[in-house]
Amino acid sequence: MADLHCWNCGESLAGLPRPITRHMNCPACFEGLHCCRMCRHFTDNATAPCADERTEPPVNKEGANFCDFFRPTPHSYQVGRRERKFQAKSHLDALFGQIAAPGESAADGGGAMLDPAAAAEDEARRKLDELFK
Repeated sequence: MADLHCWNCGESLAGLPRPITRHMNCPACFEGLHCCRMCRHFTDNATAPCADERTEPPVNKEGANFCDFFRPTPHSYQVGRRERKFQAKSHLDALFGQIAAPGESAADGGGAMLDPAAAAEDEARRKLDELFK
């Protein structure tokens, strides 16, 4: 059998015992491995997400399941999928103004600069409050 890789992070699963059970997680990212995205029957087709007609596919394709027809595939990791996730997050951050406006990241009471993540969260909260008032 070809070397298996985690569907989420691409980590090699060569050191894990076979068969892959519902309780196994990736040693790197801790995602469940006995899931639709790790199965050779999985397709990204919205009308038929499983090529095996005998199954009743679960709603969550990334969560561990009890499917009796699960067969792991070495081709489950898709490099572009992870990049699209980060690209979408950066677009969301840009939408809510991840970068603080001038003067908003002033020193806090102790004289230290505010954490950029906290400043961005405060800015997003302020924009949401303005939107829903």
